[in-house]
Amino acid sequence: MEKDPFKEYLKESEPDKAYKGYAWSTAIGLQAVDGLKPSKYLIDTAIQNIEGKITIKEAKHLIDSYYEEKTVQLSDDERTEEADKVASRIAEILSETAFSFSPNEYISIHRKLFQGIYSHAGKIRDYNITKKEWVLDGASVVYGSASELRATLEYDFSQEKNFSYRGLSMDEIIHHLAVFVSRLWQIHIFGEGNTRTTAVFFIKYLRTLGFSVTNDIFAENAWYFRNALVRANYTNLPKGIHETTEYLEAFLRNLLLDEKNELRNRNLHISGQGNAEKD
Repeated sequence: MEKDPFKEYLKESEPDKAYKGYAWSTAIGLQAVDGLKPSKYLIDTAIQNIEGKITIKEAKHLIDSYYEEKTVQLSDDERTEEADKVASRIAEILSETAFSFSPNEYISIHRKLFQGIYSHAGKIRDYNITKKEWVLDGASVVYGSASELRATLEYDFSQEKNFSYRGLSMDEIIHHLAVFVSRLWQIHIFGEGNTRTTAVFFIKYLRTLGFSVTNDIFAENAWYFRNALVRANYTNLPKGIHETTEYLEAFLRNLLLDEKNELRNRNLHISGQGNAEKD
């Protein structure tokens, strides 16, 4: 994200403005995981909501109406429409307190984010996938098998639900959370939109654990977050590469403990060499 237009709102003395600023900042920042950028109209609409001039539902309606009224659809506009609509939906979900820790909630978030954008919104994929990753020099993570996705998702949720954080140090808590979210993401139960869905769900879950998660770490480091998830799920023994949650833990320590760990994408690249565009 080039410049967060809501960064100043995070410093607001008015809690409501600061909270809305965080929600929009995160919502827009997360579009970067798919290389999407929101329109100026979306940013202007978001500012109206932060300033209290319109509600979040009104903001979402304005965005939907804006694209319904457009008579000419250009190829670039299609992805901008996705960025705008999904950002407004993320902001709405992050503004709500309602949450249920369950596979159905996870799937429901995907449906809410991508309805009308993806034909498979809220649907578990029925085909296997691979994705070339820059951070892996074009290699792919091994994602969940299509025939086992629901069962794998339910297993991971049951394991986490039965896990006790009692008596753990913060270091142990951070490590466990990194393992949980990396496994959840690795399943990749949807055809597209897995990282954004996982991030929104994870933020909501962290709140139930007592973390406020109201800073700009997701907004400014969404691409790093995704690359850290990739590195937590990739092993190549001939090349001496092992899956590791160290990068994800650095991200979470900044997010949850307000630490200042360096979050540079080039450090995650398996060759140890990045390029400036991904930094």
